[in-house]
Amino acid sequence: MDFKRMMIVMSLSMLILIGWEAMFPTPKPQQQAAPAAQQVQAKAAEQQALTTTSPVTVKTDTVEAVIDEKSGDLHRLTLLQYNAATDESKPFVLLDSVKDNTYVAQSELLDANGNNVLKDVSFRAAQKQYTLNGETLEVRLTAPETKGLSINKVYTFHKNSYLVDVRFDVRNGSGEAVKLTPSYRMLRDNRPPEGQGWFMHSYTGPALYTPEGEFQKVAFDDLDDDFQTGKDTAEYQRKTNGGYIGMIQHYFVSAWLMQPNNGENLCAAGCQMDVKRRADNLYSAGVNVAAADVGTGASKSFVARLYAGPQVTSLLEQAAEHLVLAKDYGRVYIFASPLFAILKFFYGLVGNWGWAIVLLTILVKIVLFPLNDKAYKSMAKMRTVAPKMEALRKKYPNPEDRMAMQQAMMQLYRDEKINPLGGCLPMLLQMPIFIGLYWMIFLSVELRQAPWLLWVHDLSRPDSWYILPALMMATMWFQTTLNPPPSDPMQAQMMKIMPLIFGVMFFFFPSGLVLYYVVNNLLTIAQQWYINRKFELETANGVVLDKEPTKNAQSKKK
Repeated sequence: MDFKRMMIVMSLSMLILIGWEAMFPTPKPQQQAAPAAQQVQAKAAEQQALTTTSPVTVKTDTVEAVIDEKSGDLHRLTLLQYNAATDESKPFVLLDSVKDNTYVAQSELLDANGNNVLKDVSFRAAQKQYTLNGETLEVRLTAPETKGLSINKVYTFHKNSYLVDVRFDVRNGSGEAVKLTPSYRMLRDNRPPEGQGWFMHSYTGPALYTPEGEFQKVAFDDLDDDFQTGKDTAEYQRKTNGGYIGMIQHYFVSAWLMQPNNGENLCAAGCQMDVKRRADNLYSAGVNVAAADVGTGASKSFVARLYAGPQVTSLLEQAAEHLVLAKDYGRVYIFASPLFAILKFFYGLVGNWGWAIVLLTILVKIVLFPLNDKAYKSMAKMRTVAPKMEALRKKYPNPEDRMAMQQAMMQLYRDEKINPLGGCLPMLLQMPIFIGLYWMIFLSVELRQAPWLLWVHDLSRPDSWYILPALMMATMWFQTTLNPPPSDPMQAQMMKIMPLIFGVMFFFFPSGLVLYYVVNNLLTIAQQWYINRKFELETANGVVLDKEPTKNAQSKKK
């Protein structure tokens, strides 16, 4: 069938691409170097920062943060409740500022000319280490007076939370009113996240939500094009009255919340979103809040909220409206989101994400039973006429007889009232649901470090004992024995090795995904075997499935 040919071609193409990439990795595109003078300045600034600053360390029950004392920026954030992708004995580091990895949260105050008012001064903290002992913890950084402005930068950490409040306290003693613009950004390089590979790949890069443009992603490649051409053509909403902006990657997100739940809308008077690649080859996803007046002798506070942590659905929903979209299901969101809600419901019943996947798979199979029933009945009919089809192939063995053989097969289909596509179309209708299930399970950080039973200790990692991939191959092979054999001998051979091809791929898949496919295969085998057996018995008794009884049969019955 055409559908089987398509699946074979797709499988072979994927296998060839994977093998080629493994043997001859695609070189990463070279980024355009920054002008020599800018490179020298950046190097000098980096060396100066390394020699003149000392870190301020903050530890809570969920994170360990390192604040750069000079700039007051958040330079490192370790998520204590999540282990590293490559070494389970170490905690996961989300933000960092080291030689080969830059991913930091920056916040500034700009003057009327767009210059950072604290560019040439350094903050100082009362102590170098802080530990959360209550519900909240404040870390105050103080800058020396500059141009008559006294500025403190205050971080507030919360118990059992990945939200951090960042506040500028300003007192204007300059003798004249000033306009100040709060500016917030996430800054990072384009290195793939730790643990990302062929079978663990999802979007990494800038993302934002605005009421005007809704959820948007701005790919690194698009920003590279703009940088090289000197144009600003990347597609995203630049002016907004709310939302958030930041960076997303597999399982985690860092975003400045302009409109947090239970907080002030910083963009009520308008904000300017800014996503770009900078001259130092770092990528910035930031926002400038509308300027505010600080009168002479007056004081004013500017508060923003940062979420930097896992894409746990409940936490995202609590932090800000629509932040859950950072869990990037893409175009299958309409299927993936409700499927996760059902998965979470089952988890609430059984308290185990693995068994919740099993229950979800059973439920999906029940819902799709009518479509599957039609497909499997069509396949059962094809099995019964397989001897007749083999006889036709023997009758027309030569290539020049192919047209005659095709005509004879079409006549056979008409005589037996078989639709050769009857087994394909129901499957195609289910594809969006299957794709939604795939992305829902693949992107659910709730499965990270979640055990199932015995040897499966983390549903987000591949099965270390390879038991589930082996079961996947075995069940997939057994399925082929229940289906009608392809008319083309080459296709028949390919169908035999496809379980091996897909099995090799599944060795690298998260065990939660493989668990879903194994359970789905077992249910499919049970349903297909039952329909095949029923059809064979009814055919042997002179009853043909899905056919209207003949007039003679009706008269005899009377």
